[in-house]
Amino acid sequence: MSGSNKPSSGQKGGLEPPGPGENPHTDLSRVYSKDLLPTAGGESLTCKFFQELVNILMDYIFKSNERSSKILDFHHPHQLKEGLEGFSLDLPDHPEPLEQILVDCRDTLKYGVKTGHPRFFNQLSSGLDLVGLAGQWLTSTANTNMFTYEVSPVFLLMEEVLLKKMQSIVGWCEEEGDGIFCPGGAVSNLYSLLVARYDFYPEVKTKGMCALPRLALFTSEHVSSRLPIHHAAPLPLGWVLCCFRGKMISRELDSSIVEAKAKGLVPFYVNATAGTTVYGAFDPLTAIADVCDRHKLWLHVDAAWGGGLLMSRRHQGKLQGIERASSVTWNPHKLMGAPLQCSAILIKKRGLLQECNQLCAEYLFQSDKHYDISYDTGDKTIQCGRHVDVFKLWLMWKAKGSEGFGSQVNKCLENAEYLFKQLQRRADFKLVFESKPEHSNVCFWYLPPSLRGLPPGPDTNRRLHEVAPQIKAKMMEEGTTLIGYQPLGSNVNFFRCVFSNPATQHEDVDFLLEEIARLGSNL
Repeated sequence: MSGSNKPSSGQKGGLEPPGPGENPHTDLSRVYSKDLLPTAGGESLTCKFFQELVNILMDYIFKSNERSSKILDFHHPHQLKEGLEGFSLDLPDHPEPLEQILVDCRDTLKYGVKTGHPRFFNQLSSGLDLVGLAGQWLTSTANTNMFTYEVSPVFLLMEEVLLKKMQSIVGWCEEEGDGIFCPGGAVSNLYSLLVARYDFYPEVKTKGMCALPRLALFTSEHVSSRLPIHHAAPLPLGWVLCCFRGKMISRELDSSIVEAKAKGLVPFYVNATAGTTVYGAFDPLTAIADVCDRHKLWLHVDAAWGGGLLMSRRHQGKLQGIERASSVTWNPHKLMGAPLQCSAILIKKRGLLQECNQLCAEYLFQSDKHYDISYDTGDKTIQCGRHVDVFKLWLMWKAKGSEGFGSQVNKCLENAEYLFKQLQRRADFKLVFESKPEHSNVCFWYLPPSLRGLPPGPDTNRRLHEVAPQIKAKMMEEGTTLIGYQPLGSNVNFFRCVFSNPATQHEDVDFLLEEIARLGSNL
């Protein structure tokens, strides 16, 4: 990288003292935040401060795309809390100069994790889309709120356009569909639960849960933590059995519903998953929709992880039946690569969001405004105020087109298939599933030499269970790549590699396997 793109290197934060003829007031070691705009005459200082900040950010972006750079410079919590190389988390009583503020920005990035690195495989959200990043910067600069048209006119119209586009891709007709963007998949799923309950029993809004029968809802035993039932829904929950591959069994769902009715419960809601977090499995949506139709239940599809496949003509068939859902969660910040956060809840029946959540606060939602107040969407939400999450996705869609998103999704699934084929060829790895991955999740064990050839049994499983955590610990210490692991059901700890960064190449997949083998060879 050229020197002009790097922060200038000084002992205390990378900024050189003012040169001959330079205004001493732009020496950032001598000035403070109070000297920036809107202070009179603060234009040159503000420009200088942001130029240096952009240098730091660009340096980070470039390093995030250099395969030779570390993904993280790992330190234990107590080390970061105690302070490292002048980096301190303590908050001062007196202001520190802008030079130190830039040092803190640089060090914050230094000790963080480069999730945009092409060898970061740890979570479902990775990569760093630069157009999306530009949108994020613009949004932060605008610093407005998504509750009324009067303070957010363009962004609210963009949200309407995006929601209609996503609803049409799901397969709903033009007369159907409503929705909003939410902080994440868990909140999106919570909206679906609240709206479904209101649709069946609108009196819940005025009389509370005591006026309702004892409701029951159903979900897969492989459900994601995104489903807020675990935290926010005091309702009987039916865990529906899955096949070995992690898909809900529709006949088990039907049996669970019949059994619940026999116990005096009132089933009303089924959560199906399109792309489970660990296995990347897709529940049989058409068969589940048939069950829901038969029992007149609300079908919600959590497609937070799998929704991106709708952008790919080659893979969208895995979500066949999603058009029959009453609501859908879709997170563009996952497979589509939008910067965090970017999640939408789509509701098929128009008007329900407003009816369920509106409180008609007169200080925001006056009825006598001079514009179309249907665009004051804050009363559709339980949040009221919302961050602007739509612009970065709108800007990315303009830059890529639907076809570009499709190609990006295909690349991630191709990487998963490449990893699957590489694992099939190696004796030092074992796949959790011998069948091809449905999504970009690939699950596998590493078998160190000490475990190869051992007969299956409790002792072998106990020893194998300890392998992944030990390799992960070494991996974090060295910082060359990152991948997650977990147990699930009868399967002891295994690695779960997920692909959502289109910058990842086959060489990065090969590097991951060689690094796991290197770090685990002596276990």
